[in-house]
Amino acid sequence: MTLSRRSMLLSLPVLLSGVLPVLTACSGRAVSQMPDLPFTELDGQARRLADLQGKVVVLNFWATSCSTCVKEMPRLVETHTRFKAQGLETLAVAMSYDPPAYVMQFAQTRQLPFRVAIDHDGGLARAFGDVQLTPTTLVIDRKGQIVKRYVGEPDFAALDDLITRLLGQPPA
Repeated sequence: MTLSRRSMLLSLPVLLSGVLPVLTACSGRAVSQMPDLPFTELDGQARRLADLQGKVVVLNFWATSCSTCVKEMPRLVETHTRFKAQGLETLAVAMSYDPPAYVMQFAQTRQLPFRVAIDHDGGLARAFGDVQLTPTTLVIDRKGQIVKRYVGEPDFAALDDLITRLLGQPPA
């Protein structure tokens, strides 16, 4: 029995709805705690993720070649600016395939007010569940627990509510 082209096209959304969750689930292992790894900021400053412990952190994996990443960056800047005085840390991690010169130019021309690092060897992306899709944004509480993972552009109203709630909790 052969399916017509039309029936195959009509069944594609049903097929994808079953396959995409499986692919998403297989894309990396679940990570619930922020690992302690070294990273280097664009200014050359050597840091460790443990330096962020005790703070609420928005960790954004992005790339200059990702149109959604570029589109959401002003909203990340707004979020960082709104909450930084209350203790929010933001770390934008450029993917390993992103040319360092492009990342530097992007960060400078847009005057990004938060930490920016390049994941040169892909170690940070692997440590956070093998992040491959950009943007991927993680929200991490003061205890280092990953409380939310957004793949794609976050719902910024929900993100703001979550950050407000986390910042209202006492430090660990």
